[in-house]
Amino acid sequence: MKPQTTPKHRDRRRWLRAAGLGLTLVACISLLGNAIALRQAAHGPVDAYLVLGGSIRREIYVASLAKQQPQIPILISQGSPDPCIVLIFQGDGAPMSKVWLEKCARSTFDNFYFSLAILQQWGVRKVQVITSGTHLPRAKWLGQIILGAGGMRVDTYTVKEKGIPGNRESWIETSLDVTRALVWAVLSQFYQPSCSELLPLTQVNMNSWQQQGFHCEHQGGLK
Repeated sequence: MKPQTTPKHRDRRRWLRAAGLGLTLVACISLLGNAIALRQAAHGPVDAYLVLGGSIRREIYVASLAKQQPQIPILISQGSPDPCIVLIFQGDGAPMSKVWLEKCARSTFDNFYFSLAILQQWGVRKVQVITSGTHLPRAKWLGQIILGAGGMRVDTYTVKEKGIPGNRESWIETSLDVTRALVWAVLSQFYQPSCSELLPLTQVNMNSWQQQGFHCEHQGGLK
């Protein structure tokens, strides 16, 4: 015998269906608005640079950009040790006032997961993601999905490497990350995490680092 459905249970099911449809509608409208924003930003200027950690040559490259375009903010997501980045910018005579270090990320997915809210707070509409050729296409796909869901146009620039950088691609990891990013693209319309470890480059305590010691990648040519 089938269990009887009470009016209370029927009302609850109707409410859950209505709530689900409502949330889906809100997400679709939000994503549609972001798609329109992406089209508008396609031909606009770059508003920010997002550097993915994995090779010190990426930070060397973005330091040269900071000299050419000091007005554009730079977000370095889990990059080289803090003092190494400071030395790169100082050695190149690049301004550090608009450079921020995001220290929460532990993976490529996290690079974009934690950067989204920061870039949105900056009012970014078009961001250039700086990585290495060995880190594509995963970085490009995740950026376009996660940041694109936030209404940001994503361009990528690959820095020429010497040797083998830390980011090496695995198609299994890429597939899992892309699937997770597609799910997060919808969820991010309702919730965004914040990174509690966000540090301006100008606030790196070099005295403390020099006392405890640090090591930089040899490609940086830093001593």
